[in-house]
Amino acid sequence: MSPHDAATDAGASSDLNGGAALVRALERNGVDTVFGIPGVHNLEIYRHLPGSSIRHVAVRHEQGAGYAADGYARASGRPGVCLTTSGPGATNACTAAATAYADSVPVLFCAPGPPIGLEGLDLGLLHEMKDQSAHFESLVTASVRPSSPDEIGAAVDEAFAGWRRARTRPVHLELPVDVLEGSWRPVDPGRADVTSVRRWPAAERLRAAFDAAGAAGDGAGDGEIGAVLDRAAKLLAAATRPLLVLGGGARRVGDGATRLAERLGALVLTTVNGKGVVPETHPLSLGASIRLPETRRIFQSADVVFVVGSELGDSDLWGVPVRTEAPVVRIDVDPHQLHKNIDAAVAVRMDAAAAVGALLARLGDGPAPAAGAPTWARTADAIRETLRKEALADGAPYEAINRALHAALPDATIVGGDSAQVSYFGTAHFWPMGRAGQFLYPTGYATLGYGLPAAIGAKLACPGTPVIALVGDGGFLFTAQELLTAVEQRLALPVVIVDNHGYAEIRQGMEARGMVPMAVDRPAVDFAGLSRALGGRGVAVGSVEELCARTLDALEADGPTVISMDVTTGVGE
Repeated sequence: MSPHDAATDAGASSDLNGGAALVRALERNGVDTVFGIPGVHNLEIYRHLPGSSIRHVAVRHEQGAGYAADGYARASGRPGVCLTTSGPGATNACTAAATAYADSVPVLFCAPGPPIGLEGLDLGLLHEMKDQSAHFESLVTASVRPSSPDEIGAAVDEAFAGWRRARTRPVHLELPVDVLEGSWRPVDPGRADVTSVRRWPAAERLRAAFDAAGAAGDGAGDGEIGAVLDRAAKLLAAATRPLLVLGGGARRVGDGATRLAERLGALVLTTVNGKGVVPETHPLSLGASIRLPETRRIFQSADVVFVVGSELGDSDLWGVPVRTEAPVVRIDVDPHQLHKNIDAAVAVRMDAAAAVGALLARLGDGPAPAAGAPTWARTADAIRETLRKEALADGAPYEAINRALHAALPDATIVGGDSAQVSYFGTAHFWPMGRAGQFLYPTGYATLGYGLPAAIGAKLACPGTPVIALVGDGGFLFTAQELLTAVEQRLALPVVIVDNHGYAEIRQGMEARGMVPMAVDRPAVDFAGLSRALGGRGVAVGSVEELCARTLDALEADGPTVISMDVTTGVGE
């Protein structure tokens, strides 16, 4: 018997309300952890959390709650949940919502809203916004306002159903405070399912939004799915220089992508969001190097380009679009992606894992790759060396740090990164990952402050897996208060701060434009002392060897350890 069933049996059903309906809906959809902060308008949710099976993690800022839920989802493959109060609590989480949307991460954002009938009236209500739901609507797959406790459950069910069949972008539930506080009588299990999407407008709207965003079903971009897959398989089987490009939409493909690359003799290139889909130590892998100049030559040299789950956007390519004369095969669950930024000769609207499985079935285990493909595959070593040299042009200060930490830490280590040079010039290129979801990085929205709370979320999602945050000093200071969350949760979390005394990327951009740098440097900060003041551990190190030793120590601690390293002196270059 679950805790809430026991409470109901004990006569507590009179206490059930919209808050209970939300908590129960989260439970039945497998949620075990939520991240949030209680506030005056969401207290009825908190009334029912203690009697549930859900762990609540109290963060120190709602943006941190959203990032932690995002990191939880990326690391575990399960949706994350963020709870906030209305108004400022909700808007504090908006950057996290936009980050999850940009990188297709399933996060449910739940926030109270005005009572039914009082929306948009500008009455001077506490935390009142002009239109809170519309604000979120511009950031997520959809924002809906359930009008009853039963409709809350229906909407939650539909969000989770949508993530199983369509593109996994975030959803916002605005929960009217009168609905949260209104009484609820759960329907007898023997009666009709009250969460039927045909009965609840909020659920219907969510279903329509997921369909518009790309529910795959059995559809395809170009006609009947079987014929389209046959065309794709024929092109791939005949290729002598196939290039496989994997984006974030391929994260759930599993070992199918590796098997397909081996079957075709294809070189494998990924975006940062696709990092690790094919293990980066694999002989065919060129790593998450799609932004580097050498990859443009590879696109031009390929005779088939096979793109799985990527828009090939500016945030992936860093402003230099790819061009190819070869036919392009694209797989994506979202129909809007199939011809975006580069046209497809064959476009397959289908879940990536299902499509790759179907292609493998058509290609079979043999015959061997097309004549000439083995020669193409043998160029991988030379290409990797060229890419390494190109990555060093910007990443030299961060290569030694990333390579040393990778060598010292377990292969399964999850790295929480940030929109920082140590991440996009460093970890992306110099820390080979063995699976998807090991590098947590805000590619599309390129937000600062993501790394620490995302690492906290990942550690709570995967407690048996080593997790570290590897961030710059500027981004760390955006969400430094979340160290207290890690202290409270007693997380063995190394927080490695690569200190270049400010916003180095922006400083360099100003200098490149002939400007006098302004507002990019900061006063000295004792990061180790800050951590100790918040109840964690802290140490400053002066060498890569010491950095690795202290990071290994931190994996065995009973709380977070900040390890700061000044790179302005040339350490690690």
